Formats: sequence, C-alpha cells, structure tokens
Amino acid sequence: MNVAFFLKPKISVAFLYSDFTLRQALEKMHYYGYTAIPVIGRDGKYNGTVSEGDFLWYMLSCFNSGENVDQRYIEEIPLKKILKSDSYKPVKITANMDELFNVAMNQNFVPVVDDLGSFIGIVTRRDIIKYLSDEKTEP
Repeated sequence: MNVAFFLKPKISVAFLYSDFTLRQALEKMHYYGYTAIPVIGRDGKYNGTVSEGDFLWYMLSCFNSGENVDQRYIEEIPLKKILKSDSYKPVKITANMDELFNVAMNQNFVPVVDDLGSFIGIVTRRDIIKYLSDEKTEP
C-alpha cells in the first residue's frame, strides 16, 4: 500500500493560486464550501494551505491596526500575504503509510507533492478512515 492508492489527483481537487486576491480566494472557497484549500504557485509548486481562520485572523489584525477592510481592499490584497507555509504539511508521493497516517491525524487532508515539490493532489482523512474501517470489517 502506498500514498498513490489514496490520492485524489490535482485535476479533481480545488486549489488556489498564490497570486489570487483575497476576494478570489474567498469566492472559490465559498463556492466549494471548503474550510481549507491548498495554494500553489503558477509554477505548480505547493505553497501551503489557507483556511477560513487565516482570513479571519488577517481581517482582525487589519481592524485592530485601524485599516479599513472593504470589498475594494480585499480585491487588491494578494493571497500570499496571509499564507502560512507551515500549515497543512505535505507528504511526498514516496512517503510510507505511517508518515501519511501521522500527518492525517492533524489535518483534514494531506497535500501530496512530487520530489520537486510540485503539487500532485491530496489524500483526505475521510478516505483513510474509510479504508481502515473496511479493512477492519473484512474477515
């Protein structure tokens, strides 16, 4: 068993580009109903994952500093300004199952990258749990 068994490929996963504006990112997250979504560069490299909380904390810091956050403001701020690269640790496609399971315990999904750091898809915690549940019930 390897990571590829669980992989949802990039083509079937919603993601954001790091040069999107905050508004574009929020609209895409709202459309898909996600609370967190992977962010990649135009070169295909995984840059991190942004969550609803990241947006909320950023807006709170703007309010606390006296900045006026309105629709025009969020149309000008690039997503990479609020992106934390240490959120949602990725695994390489060559990772072993123990590493995948350990990372999945702390994240809703695990971004998967190739040896060059390019985003190739995700593994959802739901798929891992379903696999383990099915395996447990098989005679």
